Amino acid sequence: MAEKEQASDNNTVTIIDNRNGTQVDFPILDSTLGPDVIDVQTLYRTLGYFTYDPGFTSTASCDSEITFIDGANGVLLHRGYSIEELTENSNFLEVAYLLINGELPTAEEWETFRKDIALHTMVDEQLIRFYNGFRRDAHPMAIMVGVVGALSAFYHDSLDINDAEQRRVASMRLIAKMPTIAAMAYKYTKGQPFVYPTNSLSYTENFLKMMFAVPADEYVPNPVLSQALEKIFILHADHEQNASTSTVRLAGSSQANPFACIAAGIASLWGPAHGGANEAVLKMLHEIGDKSNIQKYIARAKDKSDPFRLMGFGHRVYKNYDPRAKVLKASAHAVLNELGCANEPLFELALELERIALEDEYFIEKKLFPNVDFYSGIILRAMGFPTSMFTVLFALARTAGWVAQWNEMIADPIHKIGRPRQRYTGSSPRNYIPMDKR
Repeated sequence: MAEKEQASDNNTVTIIDNRNGTQVDFPILDSTLGPDVIDVQTLYRTLGYFTYDPGFTSTASCDSEITFIDGANGVLLHRGYSIEELTENSNFLEVAYLLINGELPTAEEWETFRKDIALHTMVDEQLIRFYNGFRRDAHPMAIMVGVVGALSAFYHDSLDINDAEQRRVASMRLIAKMPTIAAMAYKYTKGQPFVYPTNSLSYTENFLKMMFAVPADEYVPNPVLSQALEKIFILHADHEQNASTSTVRLAGSSQANPFACIAAGIASLWGPAHGGANEAVLKMLHEIGDKSNIQKYIARAKDKSDPFRLMGFGHRVYKNYDPRAKVLKASAHAVLNELGCANEPLFELALELERIALEDEYFIEKKLFPNVDFYSGIILRAMGFPTSMFTVLFALARTAGWVAQWNEMIADPIHKIGRPRQRYTGSSPRNYIPMDKR
């Protein structure tokens, strides 16, 4: 971590307590980009108040040098590099290195990192028994939560969070094994034999092979599909302090082992409000059905009394066109052309829906622009992934960001166990009443 920025004497916000006239100055801490923050760590001690911020939408829970988002202007940076540049020029593993280490690797560093990942792609053979304990129709995310959490029972040599080398090894293991664990979850639900990693392939080629290869046929990687998946993984690698990343940090603040922390992040991501949005987009497009129905559904989306919502539009942070959606829109064209389904009805419906919505004053005023989920589901569906695997792929990619955020938190000298406070609105003190007198 860089040295903490200190506020100057004049860079403060003054709060006056009207109950007794007490006046307290709180320092304003400078940010490299984005809003500066008011340091309210002493608020309760000095004035006896907590801040009230449901969802923590106005609260900075930590310092971080990893990811920056400017939602108003549609900007996403990883360690200062734009997401557009990274998806155009880099690959997922290089971005993972960047997130964890802060700089792009040299040729020598890249080769070492790539070999470290290759060293850890396999899982302990006994772990296969965990899969046999699940029903065949178990949701793959349920399997992911259980199996990733169970890694701590197998890799005792990378559980000491105070040992930098053990943290490094745990990080490599998580990034390397996640594709294997995810593909095995899919194969198990299909009743097909597990496919072991092939380290001569790229990260995404290897994953696609483990997902779709069968013993009866030779698997030949498709470079267009593997490149599209590289982009999807890069676009999902990290996204600041979202729900699942905050969950990883909160779990890690208790000094839980890294595998348990990432399993907690997977559980948080499983929620449909977080990781299931691209599946919801497909369901919405199926419901709309035809271009002729778009205006009717847009009218429904504007009606506050109607529960229907246009999924894939708008974002908690972005109040502009999600930069990740622009990348995936182009990638969708490439994938569908490669697979011979350029006229795929859902894709044409999505394009028309986007065109109409972006010309509608209601959506312009509300800043409801397409987000990353709007096109990712169409791409993944065309590539052969079932909708139940969409969130699994999200978790696979986000593991790089989770690991980077977890490492950053552990290395931060001022980190402490997470302990949000509350505004209590329950009963005042009262006496217990015996049952026979109630």
